[in-house]
Amino acid sequence: MKKFLCVILVVSMIMAFGIVAEAAGAGSPTVTDDKIPLKMGLITLHDENSTYDKNFIEAFKNVCEARNIDYLIKTGVGENSEAYEAAADLADSGCNIVFADSFGHEDYMIEAAREFPKVEFCHATGTKAHTEDLTNFHNAFAAIYEGRYLAGVVAGMKLNEIVAKTGVEPVVGYVGAYSYAEVISGYNSFFLGVRSVCPEARMLVTFTGSWYDETAEKEAAVTLMNQGCVVLSAHADSMGMPTACEQNGVPFVAYNGSFKSACPNTYMISTKINWEPYFHYIADCVRQGKTISKDWTGTLATGSVEMCELNNKVAAIGTADAIANITKQFMNNSLNVFDVSTFTINGETLTSYVADVDSDSAYTPDTEVVLNGYFHESEFRSAPYFDLNVDGISLLNTAF
Repeated sequence: MKKFLCVILVVSMIMAFGIVAEAAGAGSPTVTDDKIPLKMGLITLHDENSTYDKNFIEAFKNVCEARNIDYLIKTGVGENSEAYEAAADLADSGCNIVFADSFGHEDYMIEAAREFPKVEFCHATGTKAHTEDLTNFHNAFAAIYEGRYLAGVVAGMKLNEIVAKTGVEPVVGYVGAYSYAEVISGYNSFFLGVRSVCPEARMLVTFTGSWYDETAEKEAAVTLMNQGCVVLSAHADSMGMPTACEQNGVPFVAYNGSFKSACPNTYMISTKINWEPYFHYIADCVRQGKTISKDWTGTLATGSVEMCELNNKVAAIGTADAIANITKQFMNNSLNVFDVSTFTINGETLTSYVADVDSDSAYTPDTEVVLNGYFHESEFRSAPYFDLNVDGISLLNTAF
C-alpha cells in the first residue's frame, strides 16, 4: 500500500500553551549519540489494515530505521490483559521504551510500568500519567482539534458550493466510534470549522461502538446520507465511511491519511497526527538521560498535526488559500478553535466549565478550563476533555 502523502505544516516555532511539546520533539531529531544501545517496542490495537494503527506503525518504523534503533512491534493487542503481557514481554526482550497506541491499553501499561521501573512506558490518548505516582509512565497526544477544524473549513466550503448548486439544506454528517471526549472534541472542532464558513450548517452524528468495524461504519455513513447529509467526516479507523461516500458520490474529509487514490471522486482532505516528532523526542530523552514529559501535546507548529494532500478535483475553489490563511492564524496564536464567542451550548455562551481532567472512577469534574475567552482543550492534560455538544449538532444515537 502506498505511503500516505502528507503536506507537513511545520514552522520553526513552538506554541507555548499549557502542556507543551518539548523542543526535542519538534521536527528533526536532536541526536547526541545514536551508538548508545536503545530498543523500542510498539503495541497496537489492530494492524496496518486499520488506518489509525497504520499511522503509528509507519511513524515508528520511520524513526527507528532512520536512527538505527532496534525495535519490536506487537499488533492486534486487545484492551485487556493481553496489553500487559505484550508490554512485559517487550520489557523482558530488552526494550528501553514501550509505547501503546490505544486508550484501553492504559491500565495495563501502568501495571507493567510498576513492574519494570527501569523501562519507560509511553501511551497515546491516555489520561492518568499526570496523576499516577510513576516516573516511568507517560501520556502523549496532539492538538488534533486544529486539524479537524481545518478539515471542517474544507467541508464547509464544499457544503456552500453544494447548497448554491442544488438548494439542499446545509447538513453535514459525522461517523464516530464512541461517545468519548476524544471523539466529541473532534466532531465539535470539525463542526466549528464548518460553521466558520457556513454559519447555517447543521450536523448529525452517529456512533458505531467500535474503533474498527468496516460494515458498521459504512452503514452509519449511508444512514447519515439518508438523513440528508451531503458532506461527511468520521473518527473511525476503517475504509467503511470513505467507501460508502465514493459509492454514493458524497464528498468527505477523513482522518489518519490520504484517501485520494482509493476515493478519487469524493475525498477532499484528511488530517492526521504525525507521531514521528514524539518518537524522536522520547528516544532523545532516554539517550540523553532526560525526563520524558508526563503529558506531551504536539501541535501544527511542532509538525505533530498535519493536513494530508488536498484533492482539488473535489474540493471547492479557493480551499487551498483558506487552509493556508487559517494555518497562519493557528501559528501566530490568533485563532482558538474553542473560542466561546463562536458557539453556544443550549442557547447560552459558555462562561465557565469544570472538566474531568484528573481521572477517577466517578468522572468527577475538577478543573476550570474556560479562561481568557476560550475552552483550553488539551492544555491541562494531553488527552481531550471537551465533552459538550455545541448548538447545531444532533446525535442520532447515544448508546456508545
